[in-house]
Amino acid sequence: MQSLQEKLQETETFLRSLLDNHAPARIAVAWTGGKDSTVLLDIWRDIAVGAVTAINLDTGFKFPEIVAYRDRMAARWDLDLRVVRPDPADIPQEVAADKLACCGALKVRPLLGAVAAMGVEVLLTGIRADENPSRTDLALMETRQGYLQANPILHWTEMDVWARTTSRGLPYCELYDRGYRSLGCVPCTMLAAPGLDERAGRDQEKERRMAELRALGYF
Repeated sequence: MQSLQEKLQETETFLRSLLDNHAPARIAVAWTGGKDSTVLLDIWRDIAVGAVTAINLDTGFKFPEIVAYRDRMAARWDLDLRVVRPDPADIPQEVAADKLACCGALKVRPLLGAVAAMGVEVLLTGIRADENPSRTDLALMETRQGYLQANPILHWTEMDVWARTTSRGLPYCELYDRGYRSLGCVPCTMLAAPGLDERAGRDQEKERRMAELRALGYF
């Protein structure tokens, strides 16, 4: 079993290798404001040359605490933060009623549009293989719709993420201290009973359909 230090070294080596073929300005972090992508963003800040670009999908249904955290950290870290929002005409009348349609309108289409408009060649995500069965067989690098998706902490665990957060003294959203373990939009996120899986508080229909969502362009 690898230690966190060994995993960190692999992640850093992988991130540096991206700079052999892509300019830093063409690499962006898909930063949700959650613990995983924040750890990744912190690592990338130590490696990237120049301003760090982060793309944040603001669906309009995020917890206000995570929006406030995002804005505080963007200013603190002097990020080139691109907040991407859905087209108001695309927002469904009944949010989260149809999970695929809702995520497609609020997340996938805005993300693909932003990546194309910004000329992003590589999008870094904080997804982990142990979060959902559909992610267990993913690769560090995936070819997506017009760009490459890199998953540098794919092999990390939830404990690894918190260990790194603690050791670096990274600020994190206060919702975690209230018992949340995985943060999404308000309609699809709730507190889960202690002892359950990390994503037990996420909408379970959506969790079961993660492979379908990924096929649409969801990360």
